[in-house]
Parts: sequence; C-alpha cells; structure tokens
Amino acid sequence: MTEKLNDEALQALKIAFTYMPKAIEVNKYEYGDRYQTVLEHIETVREVLLLNDVDPEEVYGEINPDSTPNSSY
Repeated sequence: MTEKLNDEALQALKIAFTYMPKAIEVNKYEYGDRYQTVLEHIETVREVLLLNDVDPEEVYGEINPDSTPNSSY
C-alpha cells in the first residue's frame, strides 16, 4: 500500500490504534495461539501510519491529549 489515506480514514485508523494492545503486551499466555497474528496486525497498522507520515508513538497523545503524561525531555 503506497497510496495515502484520506483525512477521515487516517483519523479512524489513529483512533483504532489507540485501542490496540501495545506489542510488548501481546504474549502467548494472554492471546493463545493467535498472539503472532495479533503482533502482525499491530505491525501492519504501524506501517500504514508511518506511510502516512504519522509517528505511531505520538498517536495516543494526539487522540487523548488530556490523559497523556507530559514529556520528560
């Protein structure tokens, strides 16, 4: 996928991404045999965000600015 998303689709993807588990939280104990698939889905969403010039690490703060701690740097 090299085509950029329109603004509405990108915003929807950002919102959905904030509800996804962090990759570090995904393990076989919690997700069973599907854990690898869940990790692949997370990586796919991260890649699409990056292709649309969005830093996945900044998405949560953009979507939920009131519940995001201030930066320490």
